[in-house]
Amino acid sequence: MNDLFVSAGLEESAPRPLADRLRPASIDEVVGQGHLLDEQAPIGRMLKSGRLVSMILWGPPGVGKTTIARLIAKYADMEFVQLSAVFSGVADLRKVFEAAKSRRVMGRGTLLFVDEIHRFNRAQQDGFLPYVEEGIVTLIGATTENPSFELNGALLSRAQVFVLNRLDERAQDELLTRAEKITNATLPLTKEGRETLIGFADGDGRYLLNLAEEIFALSPPKPLDGKGVAKHLQKRSPAYDKNKDEHYNIISALHKSIRGSDPDAALYWLARMLTGGEDPLYIARRIIRMASEDIGLADPLALMLANEAMNTYRFLGSPEGELAIAHAVVHMATAPKSNAVYTAFKSAMRSAKKTGSLMPPAHILNAPTKMMKELGYGKGYAYDHDTSEGFSGQNYFPDGMPREQFYTPKGEGREREIKVRLEKWAKIRQSNLHD
Repeated sequence: MNDLFVSAGLEESAPRPLADRLRPASIDEVVGQGHLLDEQAPIGRMLKSGRLVSMILWGPPGVGKTTIARLIAKYADMEFVQLSAVFSGVADLRKVFEAAKSRRVMGRGTLLFVDEIHRFNRAQQDGFLPYVEEGIVTLIGATTENPSFELNGALLSRAQVFVLNRLDERAQDELLTRAEKITNATLPLTKEGRETLIGFADGDGRYLLNLAEEIFALSPPKPLDGKGVAKHLQKRSPAYDKNKDEHYNIISALHKSIRGSDPDAALYWLARMLTGGEDPLYIARRIIRMASEDIGLADPLALMLANEAMNTYRFLGSPEGELAIAHAVVHMATAPKSNAVYTAFKSAMRSAKKTGSLMPPAHILNAPTKMMKELGYGKGYAYDHDTSEGFSGQNYFPDGMPREQFYTPKGEGREREIKVRLEKWAKIRQSNLHD
């Protein structure tokens, strides 16, 4: 009898959701997580050796975190205790730990599974430490959030973090095949309809099976194609949290696609952010940064277009203004790239902090008073416009400070001409040293 239904006071014969009926009974039935569960994979090796350690399972919803924890407890012959950090507090944890102590005396281990463990505050997370350290419980925490940001360092040092993948199309298709087998019925879908159904689930196995259950219940007179599926079902919103990890992952993907001169990928990530509900002005601000950091003087027009895209969006709003942002993204992805100014500025900042308050050389200081002239201010200054080359080659660094080169143009786009000029001026400056 299914333990979930027993605990809820239901009989095995009671109607059960398809997702629960298809819950794997063994580790090898879990789909899509072979990188962790195969015999030579980390968790697989751990189970085979009999050396179980506390762990954090990090991954999107509906990919098997709870199921894996339950199966590990079954495989290791441990008492499985499940808590939700959303609904549990210190009193609940205290009861679990006391019961685990008693079980340990009787020679039975306890696997404590904490769903949404990131919801516990820092003090509550610290409360796990002595019980995990003493082996009173083996902890498996599940989270959809980046453990590096959401969990205490002390807790992370006592647990291994394993990353679960969103289910790919192959894994989702396997789930649908199992659903057909257990129901002894074929999903009334065309090939296109089946692909659309999988796309609607967005890698969430539980949601996919819920959708499949709806399709079975519909019993359409003929198999549904893609449009038919879209008409009858609600598509799962793409995983995108404007304040969490996915937000930073996708803006990073957009940035790197532009830096990597891939306009198609850049447009895709732009569209992902917009369909996920991201503020277009946030995207516009980040694009301005990209234009400055990764394109720079190789194409100064990029920074101007990025600014104008932001202004256009402010004027038109959505959705019309979003096209201006797309224009800027494509221009930047196809533009020549240079981070020379970005790199030079960082180097100059380091040098400025290191050298402190050195004064400019006396010959480039203004001398508005007689005393300042007597002190040598402005003496020997060469007015560049009066030279034959329009360039004097004088020293503008502080006296006693060796000359440094911060800016080295890449030679891409407009910087090609800048590089030629700088090389010419460097030769003049070098010849002045020997005069």
